[in-house]
Amino acid sequence: MADEAYAPDPTKDHETVSIYPLDDDVKEELLNTVGEAVLNWSTKDGWPVGVMHAVVWAKGSFWMTAAAHRHRMAALRRDPRCSVVLTSTGTHLGGGKTITAKCRCVMYEDRETKDWFYHALAFRPGADPEQAAAFEKSLDSPLRVVMELVPEKWITFDGAKMGMASAGVLPDEQKGPMLSSDAVRLEKELKARGLA
Repeated sequence: MADEAYAPDPTKDHETVSIYPLDDDVKEELLNTVGEAVLNWSTKDGWPVGVMHAVVWAKGSFWMTAAAHRHRMAALRRDPRCSVVLTSTGTHLGGGKTITAKCRCVMYEDRETKDWFYHALAFRPGADPEQAAAFEKSLDSPLRVVMELVPEKWITFDGAKMGMASAGVLPDEQKGPMLSSDAVRLEKELKARGLA
């Protein structure tokens, strides 16, 4: 047992971070800003795998596409549970803002969904119309499947809030509720290590 109990202090360490979620408006701005995200799934033998994907955030879901013969498509047909991870790094929001969404994958091969998604993906804000039209046309192949990743749980983090807390200037009303990882699991881990 330690001589003195260890008490994590958000102003001095990075142990308690669930209290720094993105505000809803920042989360929505990030979702509508990024053009790429990591799609994660589990292989048949349990390995977690992730790849970068072009992404569109629309209708309350992430939308991506891949060819039907890709390993991820077989994996997501077998088990539609997946996650999508994105970061603000490289955007006008600066770094330090992240979103992870636990999702379920729904696959579409109907003409209406393909037409809508290919256009949305190709004609992103600022896209060159001629290049976008060529990209949209190239997406339309008989093997291509559109994936809707429907969020079921959000895990967000705002590094700017943590920085303000470390400096002692983050107002309490800007903090989020402490989630179970910090409210329950942290205490158990401290006890297991003889630190509480």
